[in-house]
Amino acid sequence: MAESIGNPRFFAAFLAVVCVLLAIDLGVFHRKVHTVTLKEALAWSIAWVVLSGLFGTWVYMEFGRRHALEFFTGYLVEYALSVDNIFVFILIFSYFAVPSKLHHRVLFWGILGALIMRGSFIFAGAKLIQTFHWIIYLFGAFLIFAGIKILLQKGETEVKPGRNPVVRLFERVMPMASGYGEGSFFVKQTGRWVATPLALVLVTVETTDLVFALDSIPAIFGVTTDWFIVFTSNICAILGLRSMYFLLAAVVDRFVYLGMGLGIVLSFIGVKMVLSDVYPVGIEASLIVVAAILAGSVILSLIKPRKH
Repeated sequence: MAESIGNPRFFAAFLAVVCVLLAIDLGVFHRKVHTVTLKEALAWSIAWVVLSGLFGTWVYMEFGRRHALEFFTGYLVEYALSVDNIFVFILIFSYFAVPSKLHHRVLFWGILGALIMRGSFIFAGAKLIQTFHWIIYLFGAFLIFAGIKILLQKGETEVKPGRNPVVRLFERVMPMASGYGEGSFFVKQTGRWVATPLALVLVTVETTDLVFALDSIPAIFGVTTDWFIVFTSNICAILGLRSMYFLLAAVVDRFVYLGMGLGIVLSFIGVKMVLSDVYPVGIEASLIVVAAILAGSVILSLIKPRKH
């Protein structure tokens, strides 16, 4: 593994705090199935951002300015990409007609699976970059391609769960119940366990996040190759995704130019990775460019809505 500021003690402590926070979230505040209110979503969104800010401050005090800037830049990139995830989640929930009171349950377990999946991707990516330095150029080229593709699509996202091969396989091999019931993923009927449609929704969310991870994780490696910074910034952003979903679900379609802004950001980071050995870009400049592009796309969306 490439040299990192992280060590087993820091890593274990970070995971322990994450597990405690998730346990409190599900076991205390969302023990009963209910529709998350705007006030509740706002409170949780602020809480996750503050906690991430505190962690970034700890990185600054413990390891210095450069690593803290890397954390906040990676966090900003992943948080912005998460907005695109929210739009896709809205489409998925609409496609399957999921009751609003069950959205949090799907997002909780979906993001828990995403933490495990993304952690595996990050450690594998860090090992590949350490062993084969040229992989950084491949990541860069992929991000340029992904960014251009988003720009050609004008930031629009299309989701077709019915064409997802994993979803289709799940429907074939797993007997399905007819309704959502009380929000369980599996129920026992006539002596055997069957999946509810909520399990199918969870599979769709997980496989969709897998696709998003193919963009977001290489993008953060374009900011830093320190696996601890990559992992923690990614996880901090993902943890705030559930509350941000309930906060932005009603207005996310208002940010019509954000997708195009993300395409430019991915292309910028891709070029930065490809030219890293020829013309390295400082982390301060990267943070300013990324923040300016995202802020510009949001402001443009607010003052000049695109006609659909």
